[in-house]
Amino acid sequence: MSLKHKLFAATALSLITGSAALAETITIATVNNGDMIRMQGYTDDFTAETGIDVEWVTLEENVLRQRVTTDISTKGGAFDIMTIGMYETPIWGANGWLVPLDDLSAEYEADDILPAMRAGLSHDGTLYAAPFYGESSMIMYRTDLMEKAGLEMPAEPTWQVIREAAAKMTDRENDINGICLRGKAGWGEGGAFITVTANSFGARWFDEEWNAQFDQPEWKEALEFYVGMMEESGPAGYATNGFNENLSLFQQGKCGMWIDATVAASFVTNPNDSTVADSVGFALAPNSEGVEKRANWLWAWALAIPAGTQKEEAAKAFIEWATSKEYIELVAAKEGWANVPPGARTSLYENDNYKSVPFAKMTLDSINAADPQNPTVKPVPYVGVQFVAIPEFAGIATEVSQEFSAAYAGQQSIDEALEKAQALTNEAMEAAGYR
Repeated sequence: MSLKHKLFAATALSLITGSAALAETITIATVNNGDMIRMQGYTDDFTAETGIDVEWVTLEENVLRQRVTTDISTKGGAFDIMTIGMYETPIWGANGWLVPLDDLSAEYEADDILPAMRAGLSHDGTLYAAPFYGESSMIMYRTDLMEKAGLEMPAEPTWQVIREAAAKMTDRENDINGICLRGKAGWGEGGAFITVTANSFGARWFDEEWNAQFDQPEWKEALEFYVGMMEESGPAGYATNGFNENLSLFQQGKCGMWIDATVAASFVTNPNDSTVADSVGFALAPNSEGVEKRANWLWAWALAIPAGTQKEEAAKAFIEWATSKEYIELVAAKEGWANVPPGARTSLYENDNYKSVPFAKMTLDSINAADPQNPTVKPVPYVGVQFVAIPEFAGIATEVSQEFSAAYAGQQSIDEALEKAQALTNEAMEAAGYR
């Protein structure tokens, strides 16, 4: 059945039954990121086309993860669509908690989804969530401040080069921080960032026997480097800064560099929102000297349907609409190609209109640089770059990230944070039967 036929069927059935079963209202839980806020602004187009109303529950990233995890694990039924990612999707799909998206219309062209995104949102070859956008991480930097410092950004910089540049770009008198990075607690906030940073210093979460590795020198080197650089060149209070806080700082001209999600590129280069839109450059996420792995992560914010919803057809109709090529073209027509959801479809990167967007190639190169099957230098028993794809990880990593954030804030030493991370991780893994 084509997308148009699905939309017609959803509306027609509602009219025939005289009920709200399919066409009355669907409730969607989503994250308060810019692309998701933009999507909500186009919801009236979907409602006008289908007769299906949409109610949004928009939450900060850490809160969203808690709410949707609690709702789906308890079969609470609060949402018809959830915004989740590459960590949750395969695990929840395997548990039977999600509706398979194996019957999307031919018109939708599911094969156009970037292979890295499709693989990360599938279990046993079945797609369980459709990517609204995909991302890796990369460096966004002020070309004017780099030039003023007498430096030139390499295409493939090391952390050591980044630290030197950050120090030279820092101007405390004018409230310019050489670098802005995540320190906020949360496994997908500061936890994700320090994990990929550690990867790029040769660290790993677990050895092949599922023993925690926070007592190894690579982790200490990564944290000491991070804290040292942020104390030299980062903003005050960085221990509580996540994606949105650093985005705001960068847009206000208060950051020389920001290493974060590739999806941020459209926001820092949008002159309506960013005071530095005309002086932003891009480079691959760094590696430490002598280490082949870069600080690239791989993620998609995706739309999934919890099993048991009474509005499955309407939910599928919305997912097809919101993650389609037609939606991309709608945003491009209204707001320009630089503002479309990136990183999800192969055809976007083959589109001549999009090839001229200054960050398009670097975004794709960054996505391709991430390797979930081989995320670290040393061998590991897990899949995932900035996360470990096991059900226990979210709880463990949230606690670990809290210990690290306390160290960033000066509430404990790095050694104390690592010692606590080692103990709590091994304790949790032993309780879960891994060791």
